[in-house]
Amino acid sequence: MRISLSDIGKRYNRDWIFRRCTYTFSPGVAYAITGPNGSGKSTLLQILAGVLVPSEGTILWEVAAPDGSPSPPAAVAPDRVFEHIALAAPYLEVIEEMTLIEFLTFHGGFKSWRPGVTPSLIITELGLEAARDKQIRYFSSGMKQRVKLAQAIFSDTFALLLDEPCTNFDQAGYDLYHRLIATHGAGRTIIVSSNDPDEYDFCTQVMSIAGFKTSAGSR
Repeated sequence: MRISLSDIGKRYNRDWIFRRCTYTFSPGVAYAITGPNGSGKSTLLQILAGVLVPSEGTILWEVAAPDGSPSPPAAVAPDRVFEHIALAAPYLEVIEEMTLIEFLTFHGGFKSWRPGVTPSLIITELGLEAARDKQIRYFSSGMKQRVKLAQAIFSDTFALLLDEPCTNFDQAGYDLYHRLIATHGAGRTIIVSSNDPDEYDFCTQVMSIAGFKTSAGSR
């Protein structure tokens, strides 16, 4: 998936978070978005996901033609972007009243899993077999973060957007994260918002949000 930004800016009231952001995220490449806390990394990631609307500028999402067709990439309407992008972030909620198997089955009804993936396989890969029939509200914060990552990484989408993906993880969680990316990230556009190099050490391109803040300020 290609995501092209042209003079994107976002402000709240009179305060600009960032401005004049022009950048292209190319298909199959892994990117990191870095910057100080509060600099707008999460805001930009949500704009890329189509969750937030920019205050200025334009954004274009394009996907390749199916089945290897030589046709040029097709533009995706803003209200259909969710079909092609999966987002994982600590601030996104899961349905805590559901058991793990219920939640994964429910999610799969809205967004297809990658080929060969089933809820049971996901549970095994996460190492949460003992919690299969347990309500998510009883999970630890690290277990919940594993579920949030899983619903994104295992979804059959062209792009994968990850905001501080290893929040609440111990070393075993970090190891799981890198294993899932290595297994299920090939060929996808991956964008990681983070200041932790261990979360984006596989990324080949780094975009600093600070580069788009020099002209920000009150209008």
